[in-house]
This record gives sequence, C-alpha cells and structure tokens, in this order.
Amino acid sequence: MLPSQLSSGDVIADRRADYAKMLAESGEPASAAELMEQALELAPSWAAGWFSLATYREKAGNAEGAVAALNEVLALDEGDVFGARLKLAVLGAAELPEQPPSRYVERLFDDYADRFETSLVEKLGYTVPQKLSALIADTDGMPAHFHHAVDLGCGTGLFGPEIRARVDRLEGFDLSKGMLAKAAEKGVYDHLGQADLSLTPSLSGVFDNGLAPARADLITAADVLMYLGNLQGVMVIVAELSAPEALFAFSVEDAEETEGYLLRDSLRFAHSEAYVRALLADHGFVVHNLVRSVIRMDGGKPVHGILFVTRKSA
Repeated sequence: MLPSQLSSGDVIADRRADYAKMLAESGEPASAAELMEQALELAPSWAAGWFSLATYREKAGNAEGAVAALNEVLALDEGDVFGARLKLAVLGAAELPEQPPSRYVERLFDDYADRFETSLVEKLGYTVPQKLSALIADTDGMPAHFHHAVDLGCGTGLFGPEIRARVDRLEGFDLSKGMLAKAAEKGVYDHLGQADLSLTPSLSGVFDNGLAPARADLITAADVLMYLGNLQGVMVIVAELSAPEALFAFSVEDAEETEGYLLRDSLRFAHSEAYVRALLADHGFVVHNLVRSVIRMDGGKPVHGILFVTRKSA
C-alpha cells in the first residue's frame, strides 16, 4: 500500500489489506486478490485499495480483472495519483499517454525521497551522474568550466557534487518537494526550486520563481526524461533556458527501436535514438557525444540507456 494512502478508514478493511499484502509477498497473488476484494466490500471508496487489487489480479494472471480495478481507481481519483492510466496503457487497455500525471510523479518521489539514494545507488547500481559528468569532460571542444548550470529533475542532488567544481552557479529543480529537501541537505546548489517539466512549455509556467530565459550555459537532466513520454515540451523549455552555444547533457532509457518512444512495465518511458536526435535538431542542438550504457538494475535485469552531450547552435 502507498505510504500516502495507508488507511481505508475501516480497521477491519485495513487488517484484511495487510493480510492480502503478506499473501502477495509470499507468492500467493490470487489469494491476496480475494482477500483484498473482501476489504473493498467494507471500504468501496478506497482508491489505494483498488490499485492494490489491480496489482494482485495482474500478478495472478487476471488482466481483465486488473483493468476493471484500475478503472475503479480512476473513477475515485481523477487526478490519478496512482498512475492508473499508465498501468492501463501497459495492459493494452488505454492509449499510450504523452505524459504521466504530474500528481503521480510528485507523489512517487515524495514517498521515495527518504530511501531514494539507498535504493537507487546501493541496491540498483545507479551510475548516471558519474557517467554523465565524465562524458561532458571527455567530449572534445567542451568548456572546462561553466558560468551557470541548471540541473533539471535534480532529485536528491546526486548530480550536483559531480559538476559543482566546474560551475560558478548551480541551480536544481524538481517536481518533488521531498526530493528538493534532500538535495538542500547536501549544500551543493546555489538555488533549488520546484518545477513541473510536463506543463505547457513556458518558463514562467514551469518554474516556481520566474527566472529569466537564456541564462544557462549548461543544462543537465540525469535520469529524468524517462518520466516524460513526448519530449517536445521539455525541449522547448531547454531551448528557452539555453544561452547561445549552451550544452545540454542528459540520459534516456534506450527503447532499442528505430523510432518513437514506448512505455515499459516499470511505468517509465524509453526513447529511441532517432526520436531524440530529431527533436534535438528541431530545436537547434547538435550531438557532440553519445554513449550507450547500463544505467541501473531493475528486477535483477540491466536497464540500458543512452547518454547524450549536445550543444546549441550559435
């Protein structure tokens, strides 16, 4: 159950949901689903409970039942804090969305903030900040020092220490206030603020402080764009932020297809190299370096990504 939605408001329903979770963790998803159904008879308006039921039904091989439960989630929570529409798309019961719901992404990382670095770095072998920083340094013709860097989707600030020594002013932006609080503890960023990169492309609408455009000579997005599907909007934002000849360095999960983007079972998006290159060209960015690399583990399997270093045309 989600930390933000632990209780149904009914003690007996909560107890049955706890037992259902234990059954699911013991490898009995069908029994877990049955018990969760009983809990929801007592608390039929519990959106988080319906989402758990969908998860158990899917694991038990009941895709049709999972879809029905997810539709109940959406009926109870139009803002879709649980990402039910993404899950419906993965199950083939809805069209591929261009973006995930902002409330879903914000809640996901607010709930994850306290254990983010332990889970991602220590358990999943996440190495994008180090690899991206090294790629910038190893790319021919790139500046050794930057005046003004903007770290988009900075999270808990893992990329900041990697680039701090090469930057006069470093700003970090993230949708999650919980992640921003963790980043602030590092004392690395000159400014931290909230930003929703899925909003209508406009700096005044995206950033919480209305900072001026064309101010950054380095923009980074480490392990961020997989939480966006269509990257057209974020490229408008990057182009508006960029000073002439600014660098844009970032990573994507590799779709390993010839074009477009797709949504994976992880509810993260993967993008093809051709799709990213076309968008970069449309917005005046030239690719100067590119590497393919394993960027983390997920469920014991490697997640393959592409790291780019690009530069805005003069």
